[in-house]
Amino acid sequence: MLSVALRTMRTRWVTFVGSFIALALGVGLLATMGLTLASTFDAPERSPERFASAASPVVVRGPDTLRVPSPIGDRVKPLTQPPGLDPQVSGKLAGLGRTTVDRTFDVHVGTGPKALDGHPWSVAAFAPYRLLDGRAPAADSEVVVAKGTAKTGDRVEVRTDSGSAARTVVGTVKSTGFENPVFFSDAEAARLSPRIDNIVVDAPVEAVKSAVAGTAGVQVLSGENRRLADPDPDREKEALLGVNILIGTAGGVTTFTAVFVVASTFAFAVAQRRREFGLLRTAGATPGQVRRMVFAEATVIGVLASAAGCVLGAYGAPYLARVLVDNEVAPSWFAIKDASWPYWIAFSTGLLVAMAGVWAASRRAGKVTPAEALRDAAVDTRTMTPGRWVWGGLLLLAGTYVLGSQLISDPQDAIHRKTYTIQPMWWITAFACLAPVLVRPLTRLLAWLPAQLPGAVGMLMRENAASSVRRTAAIVAPVLVAVALAGSLLGVTGTINEAKAAETNSQLSADYVISSGGGIDDRSVERVKEVAGVTATGIASSGIYTMEDGVALIQDEARAVDPAALPLVADLPVIAGRAADLDDGSIIVTDEWAKHTVGESVDVWLGDGSKTSLKIVAVMRTGTGNNGVYVTPHNAPGATASRIDVKLRPGADAAVAAAALKAAAEPFGGKVLTKQEWEEATAPKTNRQTRVGFAVVLGIALLYSCIALANTLVMATADRVRDLAVLRLAGATKAQVLRLVAAESLMVVVVGGALGLAVTGLYLFGVWACLAVMSVWSPVAVPWQALGGALGVCALLAVTFSTVPAALALRTRPVELAGMRE
Repeated sequence: MLSVALRTMRTRWVTFVGSFIALALGVGLLATMGLTLASTFDAPERSPERFASAASPVVVRGPDTLRVPSPIGDRVKPLTQPPGLDPQVSGKLAGLGRTTVDRTFDVHVGTGPKALDGHPWSVAAFAPYRLLDGRAPAADSEVVVAKGTAKTGDRVEVRTDSGSAARTVVGTVKSTGFENPVFFSDAEAARLSPRIDNIVVDAPVEAVKSAVAGTAGVQVLSGENRRLADPDPDREKEALLGVNILIGTAGGVTTFTAVFVVASTFAFAVAQRRREFGLLRTAGATPGQVRRMVFAEATVIGVLASAAGCVLGAYGAPYLARVLVDNEVAPSWFAIKDASWPYWIAFSTGLLVAMAGVWAASRRAGKVTPAEALRDAAVDTRTMTPGRWVWGGLLLLAGTYVLGSQLISDPQDAIHRKTYTIQPMWWITAFACLAPVLVRPLTRLLAWLPAQLPGAVGMLMRENAASSVRRTAAIVAPVLVAVALAGSLLGVTGTINEAKAAETNSQLSADYVISSGGGIDDRSVERVKEVAGVTATGIASSGIYTMEDGVALIQDEARAVDPAALPLVADLPVIAGRAADLDDGSIIVTDEWAKHTVGESVDVWLGDGSKTSLKIVAVMRTGTGNNGVYVTPHNAPGATASRIDVKLRPGADAAVAAAALKAAAEPFGGKVLTKQEWEEATAPKTNRQTRVGFAVVLGIALLYSCIALANTLVMATADRVRDLAVLRLAGATKAQVLRLVAAESLMVVVVGGALGLAVTGLYLFGVWACLAVMSVWSPVAVPWQALGGALGVCALLAVTFSTVPAALALRTRPVELAGMRE
């Protein structure tokens, strides 16, 4: 049967070329994603940067992680407020050799919102930083900055957590790229940031280790390990982790789309040839021979297309890497690495999907009776196979079960990225499996009005689409994927952002919020509190850690507030206890905590790593996960306020109070915003990197779906040239036939769009219901623009790739077309 298969492929080349293109592009996408994913597993080991000079042989660093022993090994988390080195350590090290104290603290220069890195000048030589012009800072009011921050001689406003003051730039240094430094005199740096972060010691490493032995958490770094004292030493790994998550998500969506479309295309290609199989059966071919022929065709196409796809992937992966780098999603050094396993997986998956796509269809092909060859009607029968009923029903039940489980037991799971990128696939695949039973009534419903219009186009459009169920379902599949993916993924992110904004806004009772873009020192907070007619509190962010089940170290955001002002400036979603009872010995937690009973004590570690026990005085709903916990400033050591919430007292004049608040905030560069202005400024938004990520995920999937749509339409149109010729022989003009083809294609796209919109609506309703269970009420954000765009592109492609092949075919005389053999 191989020779028959090869001759058939030569005769029906349009159908097989369509299958080849779909599979080659699908494998190409899989190979591209696999190669990119393989390149995210290993980050390059970076050499020391801040202490790269030979003049800094040993760096003693204070504790910056919390390490808690457990039965399965130490659990480790980074500290939000590292305590630094005990000053006594400096005394122990002084006798070993020359020592230099290093401090790092946030600095804002001018009105820039970005925090720069403050240091004492004495550590500049260890990077090394060298002066480009000017001199080193000597007076307390002098600074040296990186080139581009300011010019030598400029007078700039410099703000730290200790306050704001005008300072003179006396020199500039070349920026190294890993930080943007601001250098102060050693004495001024010690005043602004008393905490000692590192001590550089010019002494043998073993002697240094002996001197600090027994001091908890102290690290002695030498050689390449000095990089651990750099700003964010694991930033390469973290950057790759973000790319890994993005490509993993994109790869999952792409794999689903590719497998879905390829299997559908191959099944449709086989289903088109029922009369051909009937002729083979009439000629004496057994069912087994027909099946073997179909499998032989699929094997030949699968091997060739999968190999071509691997070649496409080798070219596509570097291009995708450049896109990620250019859009700052991946670090500048990111590049594709050599790896063989993505090719093997892509090739094997392509061949397996091709075989799986024709398996069920080949079984049906073997059952075609010789009488099928005598049928001339194009009405599809028995389009819903048992396999479609079983898989469609199972997937529909699975999607419903998962959603029901979330509503009952874990509604917060619905707003996790892994969930909302995977869960819509259940519904999409279920609707695609059930498409043959859905498209006929849906087509008749949507085409009812056009069918009532004068002329035969509307009636023929409805009857053609409704009777040729297999062709209609095959064309509907990529439209369904495109619309449902765009609507579900963009809609769920928009809905979650709306929910988070609604939740945050409902908890803010303050009339004004003061923010400076950085830390606000205690003196500035007190100055705002002294404004007549207001109650104010600084809000500082820290961390708090708990051990769950003795093996899991959990980190939560801790918000430090004045307990007396908390009930006035915030309306917390308390479900047990009273927020007003908060004091230095207590904590407000969420019901997500393992211990969340009012009056119960819980052991915690604070942001500086110190351990304490706090009593639970109130429990909040977990909500969307942004509620955090609340403590007093006493339990957030080292944390400075990031904003000040202000509530007007009864009878206070709002205009007078606002003017006084602006005057109090001016010295530290604070901006006074009304509640509405603050809500608008802090509304959850999708950042640029996330937008690019979604563009990659959706763009690849939608592009492939659109190519598959065009491909399927060309295959479908090439298969019905005899039908078009019959219309011409019946008296229809070429223009009328092309209008009918275009209208029918648009009708099928509308059907696919309706099914995609149904999937989107069902999934977004499920997410909205989960949010409602969490008592978070927000509107459903339906991405109408994206849905319209996806549907519009599909419609344009449908009209183009159905009418162009039809127009080319109609150049042949209708009599000749009508007499063509299949």
